Amino acid sequence: MHPSQRHAAAFIALLAGTACALPLHADHRRIDPTYLYRNTLTAAERPSDITTATCRYKPLFGQGDPDTSVVVGVARYGEAVIDPHGACATVQYPQEDQVYVVLDGSGSAKYGNEDIPLKTEDYLYLPSTVPHALTNTSGAPLTVVVMGFYTKGFDKSQPPSHPLKANIEDVPTTLVNGHPSSTRFRLLMGDVDSKRDRIAAGRVLTSLFLMEIAPGGTNFPHHHQREEEIYLILSGHGVIVAGGGMDGIAGRHPAKAGDAYFFRLNATVGYYSAPDVTSRLLCVRSWYPGMQQKGARH
Repeated sequence: MHPSQRHAAAFIALLAGTACALPLHADHRRIDPTYLYRNTLTAAERPSDITTATCRYKPLFGQGDPDTSVVVGVARYGEAVIDPHGACATVQYPQEDQVYVVLDGSGSAKYGNEDIPLKTEDYLYLPSTVPHALTNTSGAPLTVVVMGFYTKGFDKSQPPSHPLKANIEDVPTTLVNGHPSSTRFRLLMGDVDSKRDRIAAGRVLTSLFLMEIAPGGTNFPHHHQREEEIYLILSGHGVIVAGGGMDGIAGRHPAKAGDAYFFRLNATVGYYSAPDVTSRLLCVRSWYPGMQQKGARH
């Protein structure tokens, strides 16, 4: 056999051996996803620090969820449901700021020694230094989104002099540079230096906002190089852009109310509302640890 033929045969044999070996290694290696998908209607209830006989919790991302491989700066994101006249356990996390957003119902939040009344679409900032708990003072269920963000490695700050609470409907809609006019934003909460958001409080949180996307409208697919992001569809339906697709740019998935998506930094993210409906999305962005810098933008 000519030397070149022997070399070619050896190379082919090497490739064949490698091909045979790959599945054995591939079976034991998991590739981290660029996004995670959950739905509030199908997510399982799990015990947590806040659960009681009258307070149930559905973890969507972070603590309590079995798949936390790519969730780094977000400590927890889930849905708490408090029975009529029920209450959650009091908690305090020394290295975790939290935010409550009321989806439905009324009640109150313990904030240190104060009781803060809550109603539908109220949202409340909870610094790491303050013990807090949810109580349902009504005869109907109280449903609240619980968000937590790890503060380790971020500058220590004193808690605000008073509880910071607002209501989504009281925050006017506005346009945001870089996004089309078909999407209106309610800028609910930004970082401590924010001049445009209703509440300026976040250390890890950079932007809590609500998007109202007109029928057939979009916020344009985009990505964030330093931040994690979560979308929760409150109403409407359409197509969500999550990660890469066959074109190498946008993966498109049917989306409906109750769907929640976590996007790791640099993942493609966006939304297209269906032609016949306005979609409302609750969204939050937060620093990936070590990536923080001033001047965050949508």
